[in-house]
Amino acid sequence: MYKLHTERLTLRPFDMSDLASTHEYASDVSNTKYMVHLPNKTTQETENFLKRVVAEWERESPQFYEFAIILDDKHIGGVSVSLDESRQTGALGWIVGKPYQGKGYATEAAKAVMDFAIKDLKVKKIIAHCDYRNVTSYRLMEKIGLSLECDDGVRRYNDSDEDIQELMYSRTVD
Repeated sequence: MYKLHTERLTLRPFDMSDLASTHEYASDVSNTKYMVHLPNKTTQETENFLKRVVAEWERESPQFYEFAIILDDKHIGGVSVSLDESRQTGALGWIVGKPYQGKGYATEAAKAVMDFAIKDLKVKKIIAHCDYRNVTSYRLMEKIGLSLECDDGVRRYNDSDEDIQELMYSRTVD
């Protein structure tokens, strides 16, 4: 199993013991405002997510890698990279609980997973998407070296029939 370390964080595969801590940030409506598939309304939804993630880690060649972000032995969020069919493009995603936002943890974790995707998974391109109103998210993308590639994407949130402008940032690997 993969375990990544940064200056302040450990990134490790999610497991079922992360249910309560994952549900805490994944069910918070204000924390998940710009997340397409969140918030989770029930603990069962979070448990189903974790079961899928744990099963994916057990595959010989996972299509996505979901890491729990650990700070001083406390699970504070998640960060992932999902590979396209060719395994040449990796899409980053992240979420951090509200008490840990604004401290650079998401940036540190996203950078570590991006480096993992480039060095270990040999992706040729990194992408990330966000709602155009999510300034914090696209600034993080810029901090880790991604540039705006497209601003005409569209996303739709659960329980909504409104289309929202989506930004895509990317970096092509040399």
